[in-house]
Amino acid sequence: MSRSWQRFFRSGTVLFGLVVIAVTVVVAVFAGVLAPYDYQQQFFDGLSLEGAPLPPGERFWLGTDTLGRDLLSRMMVGAQTSLIVGVVANGVAVTIGTVLGTLAGFLRGWVGTALMRFTDLMMAFPVLILAIALAAIIGPSLWIVAMVIAAVNWVQVARVVYTETTSIAEREFITAIRNLGASDARILARHIVPHLVPTMLVWATLGIATTVLLEATLSFLGIGVQPPQPSWGNIIQESVSYFTTAPWLVFIPGAAILLLALSFNLVGDALRDAMDPTQRGRG
Repeated sequence: MSRSWQRFFRSGTVLFGLVVIAVTVVVAVFAGVLAPYDYQQQFFDGLSLEGAPLPPGERFWLGTDTLGRDLLSRMMVGAQTSLIVGVVANGVAVTIGTVLGTLAGFLRGWVGTALMRFTDLMMAFPVLILAIALAAIIGPSLWIVAMVIAAVNWVQVARVVYTETTSIAEREFITAIRNLGASDARILARHIVPHLVPTMLVWATLGIATTVLLEATLSFLGIGVQPPQPSWGNIIQESVSYFTTAPWLVFIPGAAILLLALSFNLVGDALRDAMDPTQRGRG
């Protein structure tokens, strides 16, 4: 094992990130079993006599929300939403960006120019504004939000992959393989794409943090995942008016979003350093 990978597995920050991600995955997958209550159940004793949410206590560990529902159960189910959107949206974005960036960097000419000018055009739009516009036009739902996020996040991947593909395509071993009569398809499949795998893995990790944050933002604005399906973003959106009287309704899901995004960033950054030590320390 190389020193880079030894540092990866021995790093305290990586271990912290991996533990948080593992716990979140387990909670999300088994939310139906682990959740103490039905996330939609409204308890008659889930509100105070004044109709205010209950703070964390012995029965409701994280308190209740504005409708008297158990916040812990809703957070567990909301973890499913965050991971589904994060994994699906980022997976689609990495796939689209890799395909377009590889084709543009390998084919070049007018095809490569057209693809990269389209990428530049997409990069000119602010990501959040474009996502809001698409979500408002198409209509918010879990899978639509995932596709909208993928549609605005592939451009960074395409730009990075294009640069790497262009560099690889100019190397001497590619020229030698082409002179031996290898087809473009074989060169791409056997000699270009394998060199892009580390980049794809790093972006597949780092990009999840971005998609989790973007999903939470869209849900907070009311154009993301819609109730009764809970997500960490719409839990905050439903509770923002109770910020002063029931701050746990905002702090708990906000801390979960921050912690999960931070964990994926820590692991992704360390993964990049392990796969390409020349990139160590670069933001």
